[in-house]
Amino acid sequence: MIRIGIIGGSGLYKMSALTDIEEYDIDTPFGKPSDPIVVGTLNGERVAFVARHGRGHRYTPSEVPYAANIYALKMLGVQYIIAASACGSLREDYAPGHFVIPDQLVDFTKGKRRSSFFDNGVVAHVGVAEPFCEAMRPILAEAVEAAGGVVHHKGNFITVEGPRFSTKAESNLFRQWGMDIIGMTTSPEAFLAREAEICYGIMAMVTDYDVWHEEMVSVEMVMHTFQQNLNVAQQALIHAVPKVAQLGETAAHYALRGALTTGKSHITDEHRERLEPFISSLFNE
Repeated sequence: MIRIGIIGGSGLYKMSALTDIEEYDIDTPFGKPSDPIVVGTLNGERVAFVARHGRGHRYTPSEVPYAANIYALKMLGVQYIIAASACGSLREDYAPGHFVIPDQLVDFTKGKRRSSFFDNGVVAHVGVAEPFCEAMRPILAEAVEAAGGVVHHKGNFITVEGPRFSTKAESNLFRQWGMDIIGMTTSPEAFLAREAEICYGIMAMVTDYDVWHEEMVSVEMVMHTFQQNLNVAQQALIHAVPKVAQLGETAAHYALRGALTTGKSHITDEHRERLEPFISSLFNE
């Protein structure tokens, strides 16, 4: 069983510390993942990597098959997901080159993305008051510090649709709302992980000051800072993986308890087969 999944750019798993590499081409009821799942050994633990945008960065934030990515990791037995993502900063002290381990998430996407596994006859209302796994957050913060990075231990993370960058009016509005960092992919990824009863935490890498600041944000700026941060992110993963592997069960692993509102007698065999990795235990209670 592979207990740890890692979602991020393909550059994350291009490191010499990852050994015994295999690739899995997986189909799910929600389509194929962004890319074949890369499984390898990292610091003594088997981990599964997903290139969120596909190798070569082929999917826009709106096109990423989030549900298929999470479902595929669930099929492999993953119980913990460490995500990595570039983000813009909405406050002066969260500077480009820093890392943020956010504790809250606001979804400002536009409804283009599948945000739940439950529809078409099966309804579940999962609690996400604390959208990131509280057990994992201090581990990720400590790992970034051990890798030599500057880390902020909390933050409000807003997800926008993209792929365009914000207008100045939008950026300043998000600042007035109390948002700290901004990105394009954490919603619905975190919410789908919770529905899958997977503990999810994210290392957000600040690449720019968004457009509220004096300088304009650009792809060149984002990629330059991201590449500078990549080694820190890789080293942080090496530090974090064995500690995450030692975690026991968390609240996220019981997220579906009491959340399923559709009566079991109304759930068809087709529904049960489609959602089997998530709801099979509920039928055994």
